[in-house]
Amino acid sequence: MTTNIPHHDHIELSIEHSLDHCIKCNICSSACPVSAVTDRFPGPKYVGPQAQRFRHEQQPSPDESVDYCSGCRVCNQVCPTGVRIAELNARARGKIIEDRGLPLRNALIARSGLMGQLGCGPHAPLANFAFKNSAFRWSLEQIMGIARAAPLPTYSTYSFRSWFKRQSQNSEPRPKATKQVAYFHGCATNYYEPHVGQAAIAVLERNGYEVLLPEQNCCGLPLLSNGAFPAAQRYHTSNVEKMLPYVKRGIPIVGTSTSCTLTLKEEAPEILGLHSPEVRLIAENTFDIFEFLRLLYERGELNTDFKPVDRTLPYHPPCQLRAHRVGRPALDILELVPGLHLNESTADCCGIAGTYGYKIEKYQIGMDVGAPLFDFVRSSGSDLAVCDSETCRWQITHGTGVPTQHPIEILAAAYGV
Repeated sequence: MTTNIPHHDHIELSIEHSLDHCIKCNICSSACPVSAVTDRFPGPKYVGPQAQRFRHEQQPSPDESVDYCSGCRVCNQVCPTGVRIAELNARARGKIIEDRGLPLRNALIARSGLMGQLGCGPHAPLANFAFKNSAFRWSLEQIMGIARAAPLPTYSTYSFRSWFKRQSQNSEPRPKATKQVAYFHGCATNYYEPHVGQAAIAVLERNGYEVLLPEQNCCGLPLLSNGAFPAAQRYHTSNVEKMLPYVKRGIPIVGTSTSCTLTLKEEAPEILGLHSPEVRLIAENTFDIFEFLRLLYERGELNTDFKPVDRTLPYHPPCQLRAHRVGRPALDILELVPGLHLNESTADCCGIAGTYGYKIEKYQIGMDVGAPLFDFVRSSGSDLAVCDSETCRWQITHGTGVPTQHPIEILAAAYGV
C-alpha cells in the first residue's frame, strides 16, 4: 500500500534540485545552534548543499560530520532560497547507516516503544531506581555510550492505554457525542506521561468530542533521526494502515506530541519518499492538538468557559512545532484564559533533539545549545515552564531544575478538570 520509491523519487529530486538555489550566503551556518557551540559540525552549508554535490552511489559514505546535525531545521527556516538542508542531512546520515550498519546503542534508543514497554508498569519503580543509580548509569555510559547525565525519562507505573481501557469500562454511560477524534498519543504519553493524554482527553471531551484510541506504534521519528530508514518505513506504514479507517470515516487524527504529528504529516513521507494516496490522506488529516483547538476557535466551536489562571509562565515553542509552520497555536489558545500570560522563548533549540543529547559524544553539545533557553527559564523566576515537546520538557527540567508541563495540562486546569 505505502510503497517506497527509492533513489530518484520526486521528493529526492526536489531536494537535489534545491542545491542549485544555494547562493552560499552562509545564513544557515550563522543561525545553526550546533555549529555555534562545536567544531565537530562544520555547518549546514558545508554538510548540506555543498557536500551533496559530491555524493553519488559509487562514492564512499558522506562525511561523518553530518551525524552531528541535530535535525532542528533552523537552517530550513532561515534559508532565503528554500534549500532543503535538513532533509539533505537526513538522507546523508541514512546513507552512512546503509553502508555501515546501525550501532547497537542507536538501535536501542531509537526504538522508543520497545524501551517504554521494558520499564512501564508495576515494575517501574525498579526500572526508575536503576536508571537513576549512578553506578548503573556509569556502566551504561562505558558499555553503550549513553551519557550518564542525560535526562532519561521516568517510567509510569501504568500505561496511558491501560488507563484509557479502564476508564472506558468503568465510566458511567453518557450521551453519544456526535463528533469524534482519533488520538495519537505517542510513546512518551503511553509509557512516561499518561497525565498528558488524560489532560488531552478531558479538553477534547469538554469540547464535545468522543475520543477514540486506535491501535498504533511508535511514529518512527527516533529511527529516522538515527538513519534507520527501513525500520522507520515499517513503522510509518503500520501507522498509516491503522489510522486509515478512521480518516476515511472523516475522523481527524489529533496528537499531543508535536514531533509525532510532524512525522505523520511530513517528516516520514518526505525523508522516506512515501507518496501513496493513503500516506497523503493521513498527512492531510493529522493535527497537533493546539492546531486543532485553534481551528475550533476559528469556527466558533471552542468552549471558552475558562476559570482564571493567574500565572505568568515561560513558554518554549520546540523545533518540531516550528517545523509545522502553523505559528504558535498554544499561545493563541492559552491567551484566552483569564489571568494567564506566557512569555515566549526566543531560543533556537533546547539541545536534546530527541535521542541526540543522550549520546555521550553529543551530550555536552546539547547542553551548550540549550544554555540560552535554560537562562531564559531560570531568569523568569517561575516554578513552572511550558513546552509542547516531551523531550524538550525533560531537557528543560534537566538544565534548570524547573518542572515543565505540556500546554494542554494548563488548558485542562483552566477548564477545571
